[in-house]
Amino acid sequence: MADRLTYKATQEYLSTLVPEREPELKKMEAYAEEHGFPIIGPVCGYYCYQLAWMINAKSVFELGSGFGYSTAWFAKALKENGGGLVHHTVWDEKLSAMAREHLANLGLVNLVKFYNAEAVESLKGAAGPFDIIFNDINKEAYPASYLVIKEKLRSGGLLIIDNMLWSGRIFDKKNVTEATNGVREITRLVTRDPDWIVSLAPLRDFMIVAYKR
Repeated sequence: MADRLTYKATQEYLSTLVPEREPELKKMEAYAEEHGFPIIGPVCGYYCYQLAWMINAKSVFELGSGFGYSTAWFAKALKENGGGLVHHTVWDEKLSAMAREHLANLGLVNLVKFYNAEAVESLKGAAGPFDIIFNDINKEAYPASYLVIKEKLRSGGLLIIDNMLWSGRIFDKKNVTEATNGVREITRLVTRDPDWIVSLAPLRDFMIVAYKR
C-alpha cells in the first residue's frame, strides 16, 4: 500500500476535494497551463481562501500577485467576511491589466488595491498592520523580505510563503543558487524564531503557514 502514496497521486487526490470553481477561475487556470505561468493552483488557492475565512481576514498583502489568481481566492474570502482589501503587487503592467479584468469578471475588483511596483517596497510604504501576508516573490529576495513582513503583520495574523520545496531543489546540497538559498534561509528564519507557530503544508510545492504570536 505504501508504494501508492506518491506525491503525484496525493496531489491529484487533493485536487478532487476542491469544490467547483467559477468559470473565470478555471479560465485563469487554463491560461496558466497553456502558457506555463506559475500560479498556486486550485488546491493551494482554496487553502488560502480557507485560512483567510477562518481568521475573518479583512486585509491581505500579496508580495507577488501575477495575473491575480491568488488575489481572487483571498478576495473571495474577504467578500464573505464582510469586506476588506487585498493588496495586489506586480511589476508587469500587462499582468496587472489581466488581473483587473479577471477580478472584475469575478465581481471582486472593488476589494483589490493594485500596485505596479516592487512588492517589498510597496509593503514598507503600506499602512498595515495586515491580517495575512502572502509571500511569492523571487526566491532570492525571500530573506530580505522577512523583517518587513514581521513588522507589518499583526499579532494573530498569518504569514503564508509559497514554494518551500522549490521543486525539490532545496534537497540538492550542490544547488547553492541565490534562489534556492533564499528559500532555505527564510525557512530557517521563520522556523527558528519563537515569535511564530509554524507548519509546512504539503500542498503542491509546499507552503509555510506561520501564525504570529
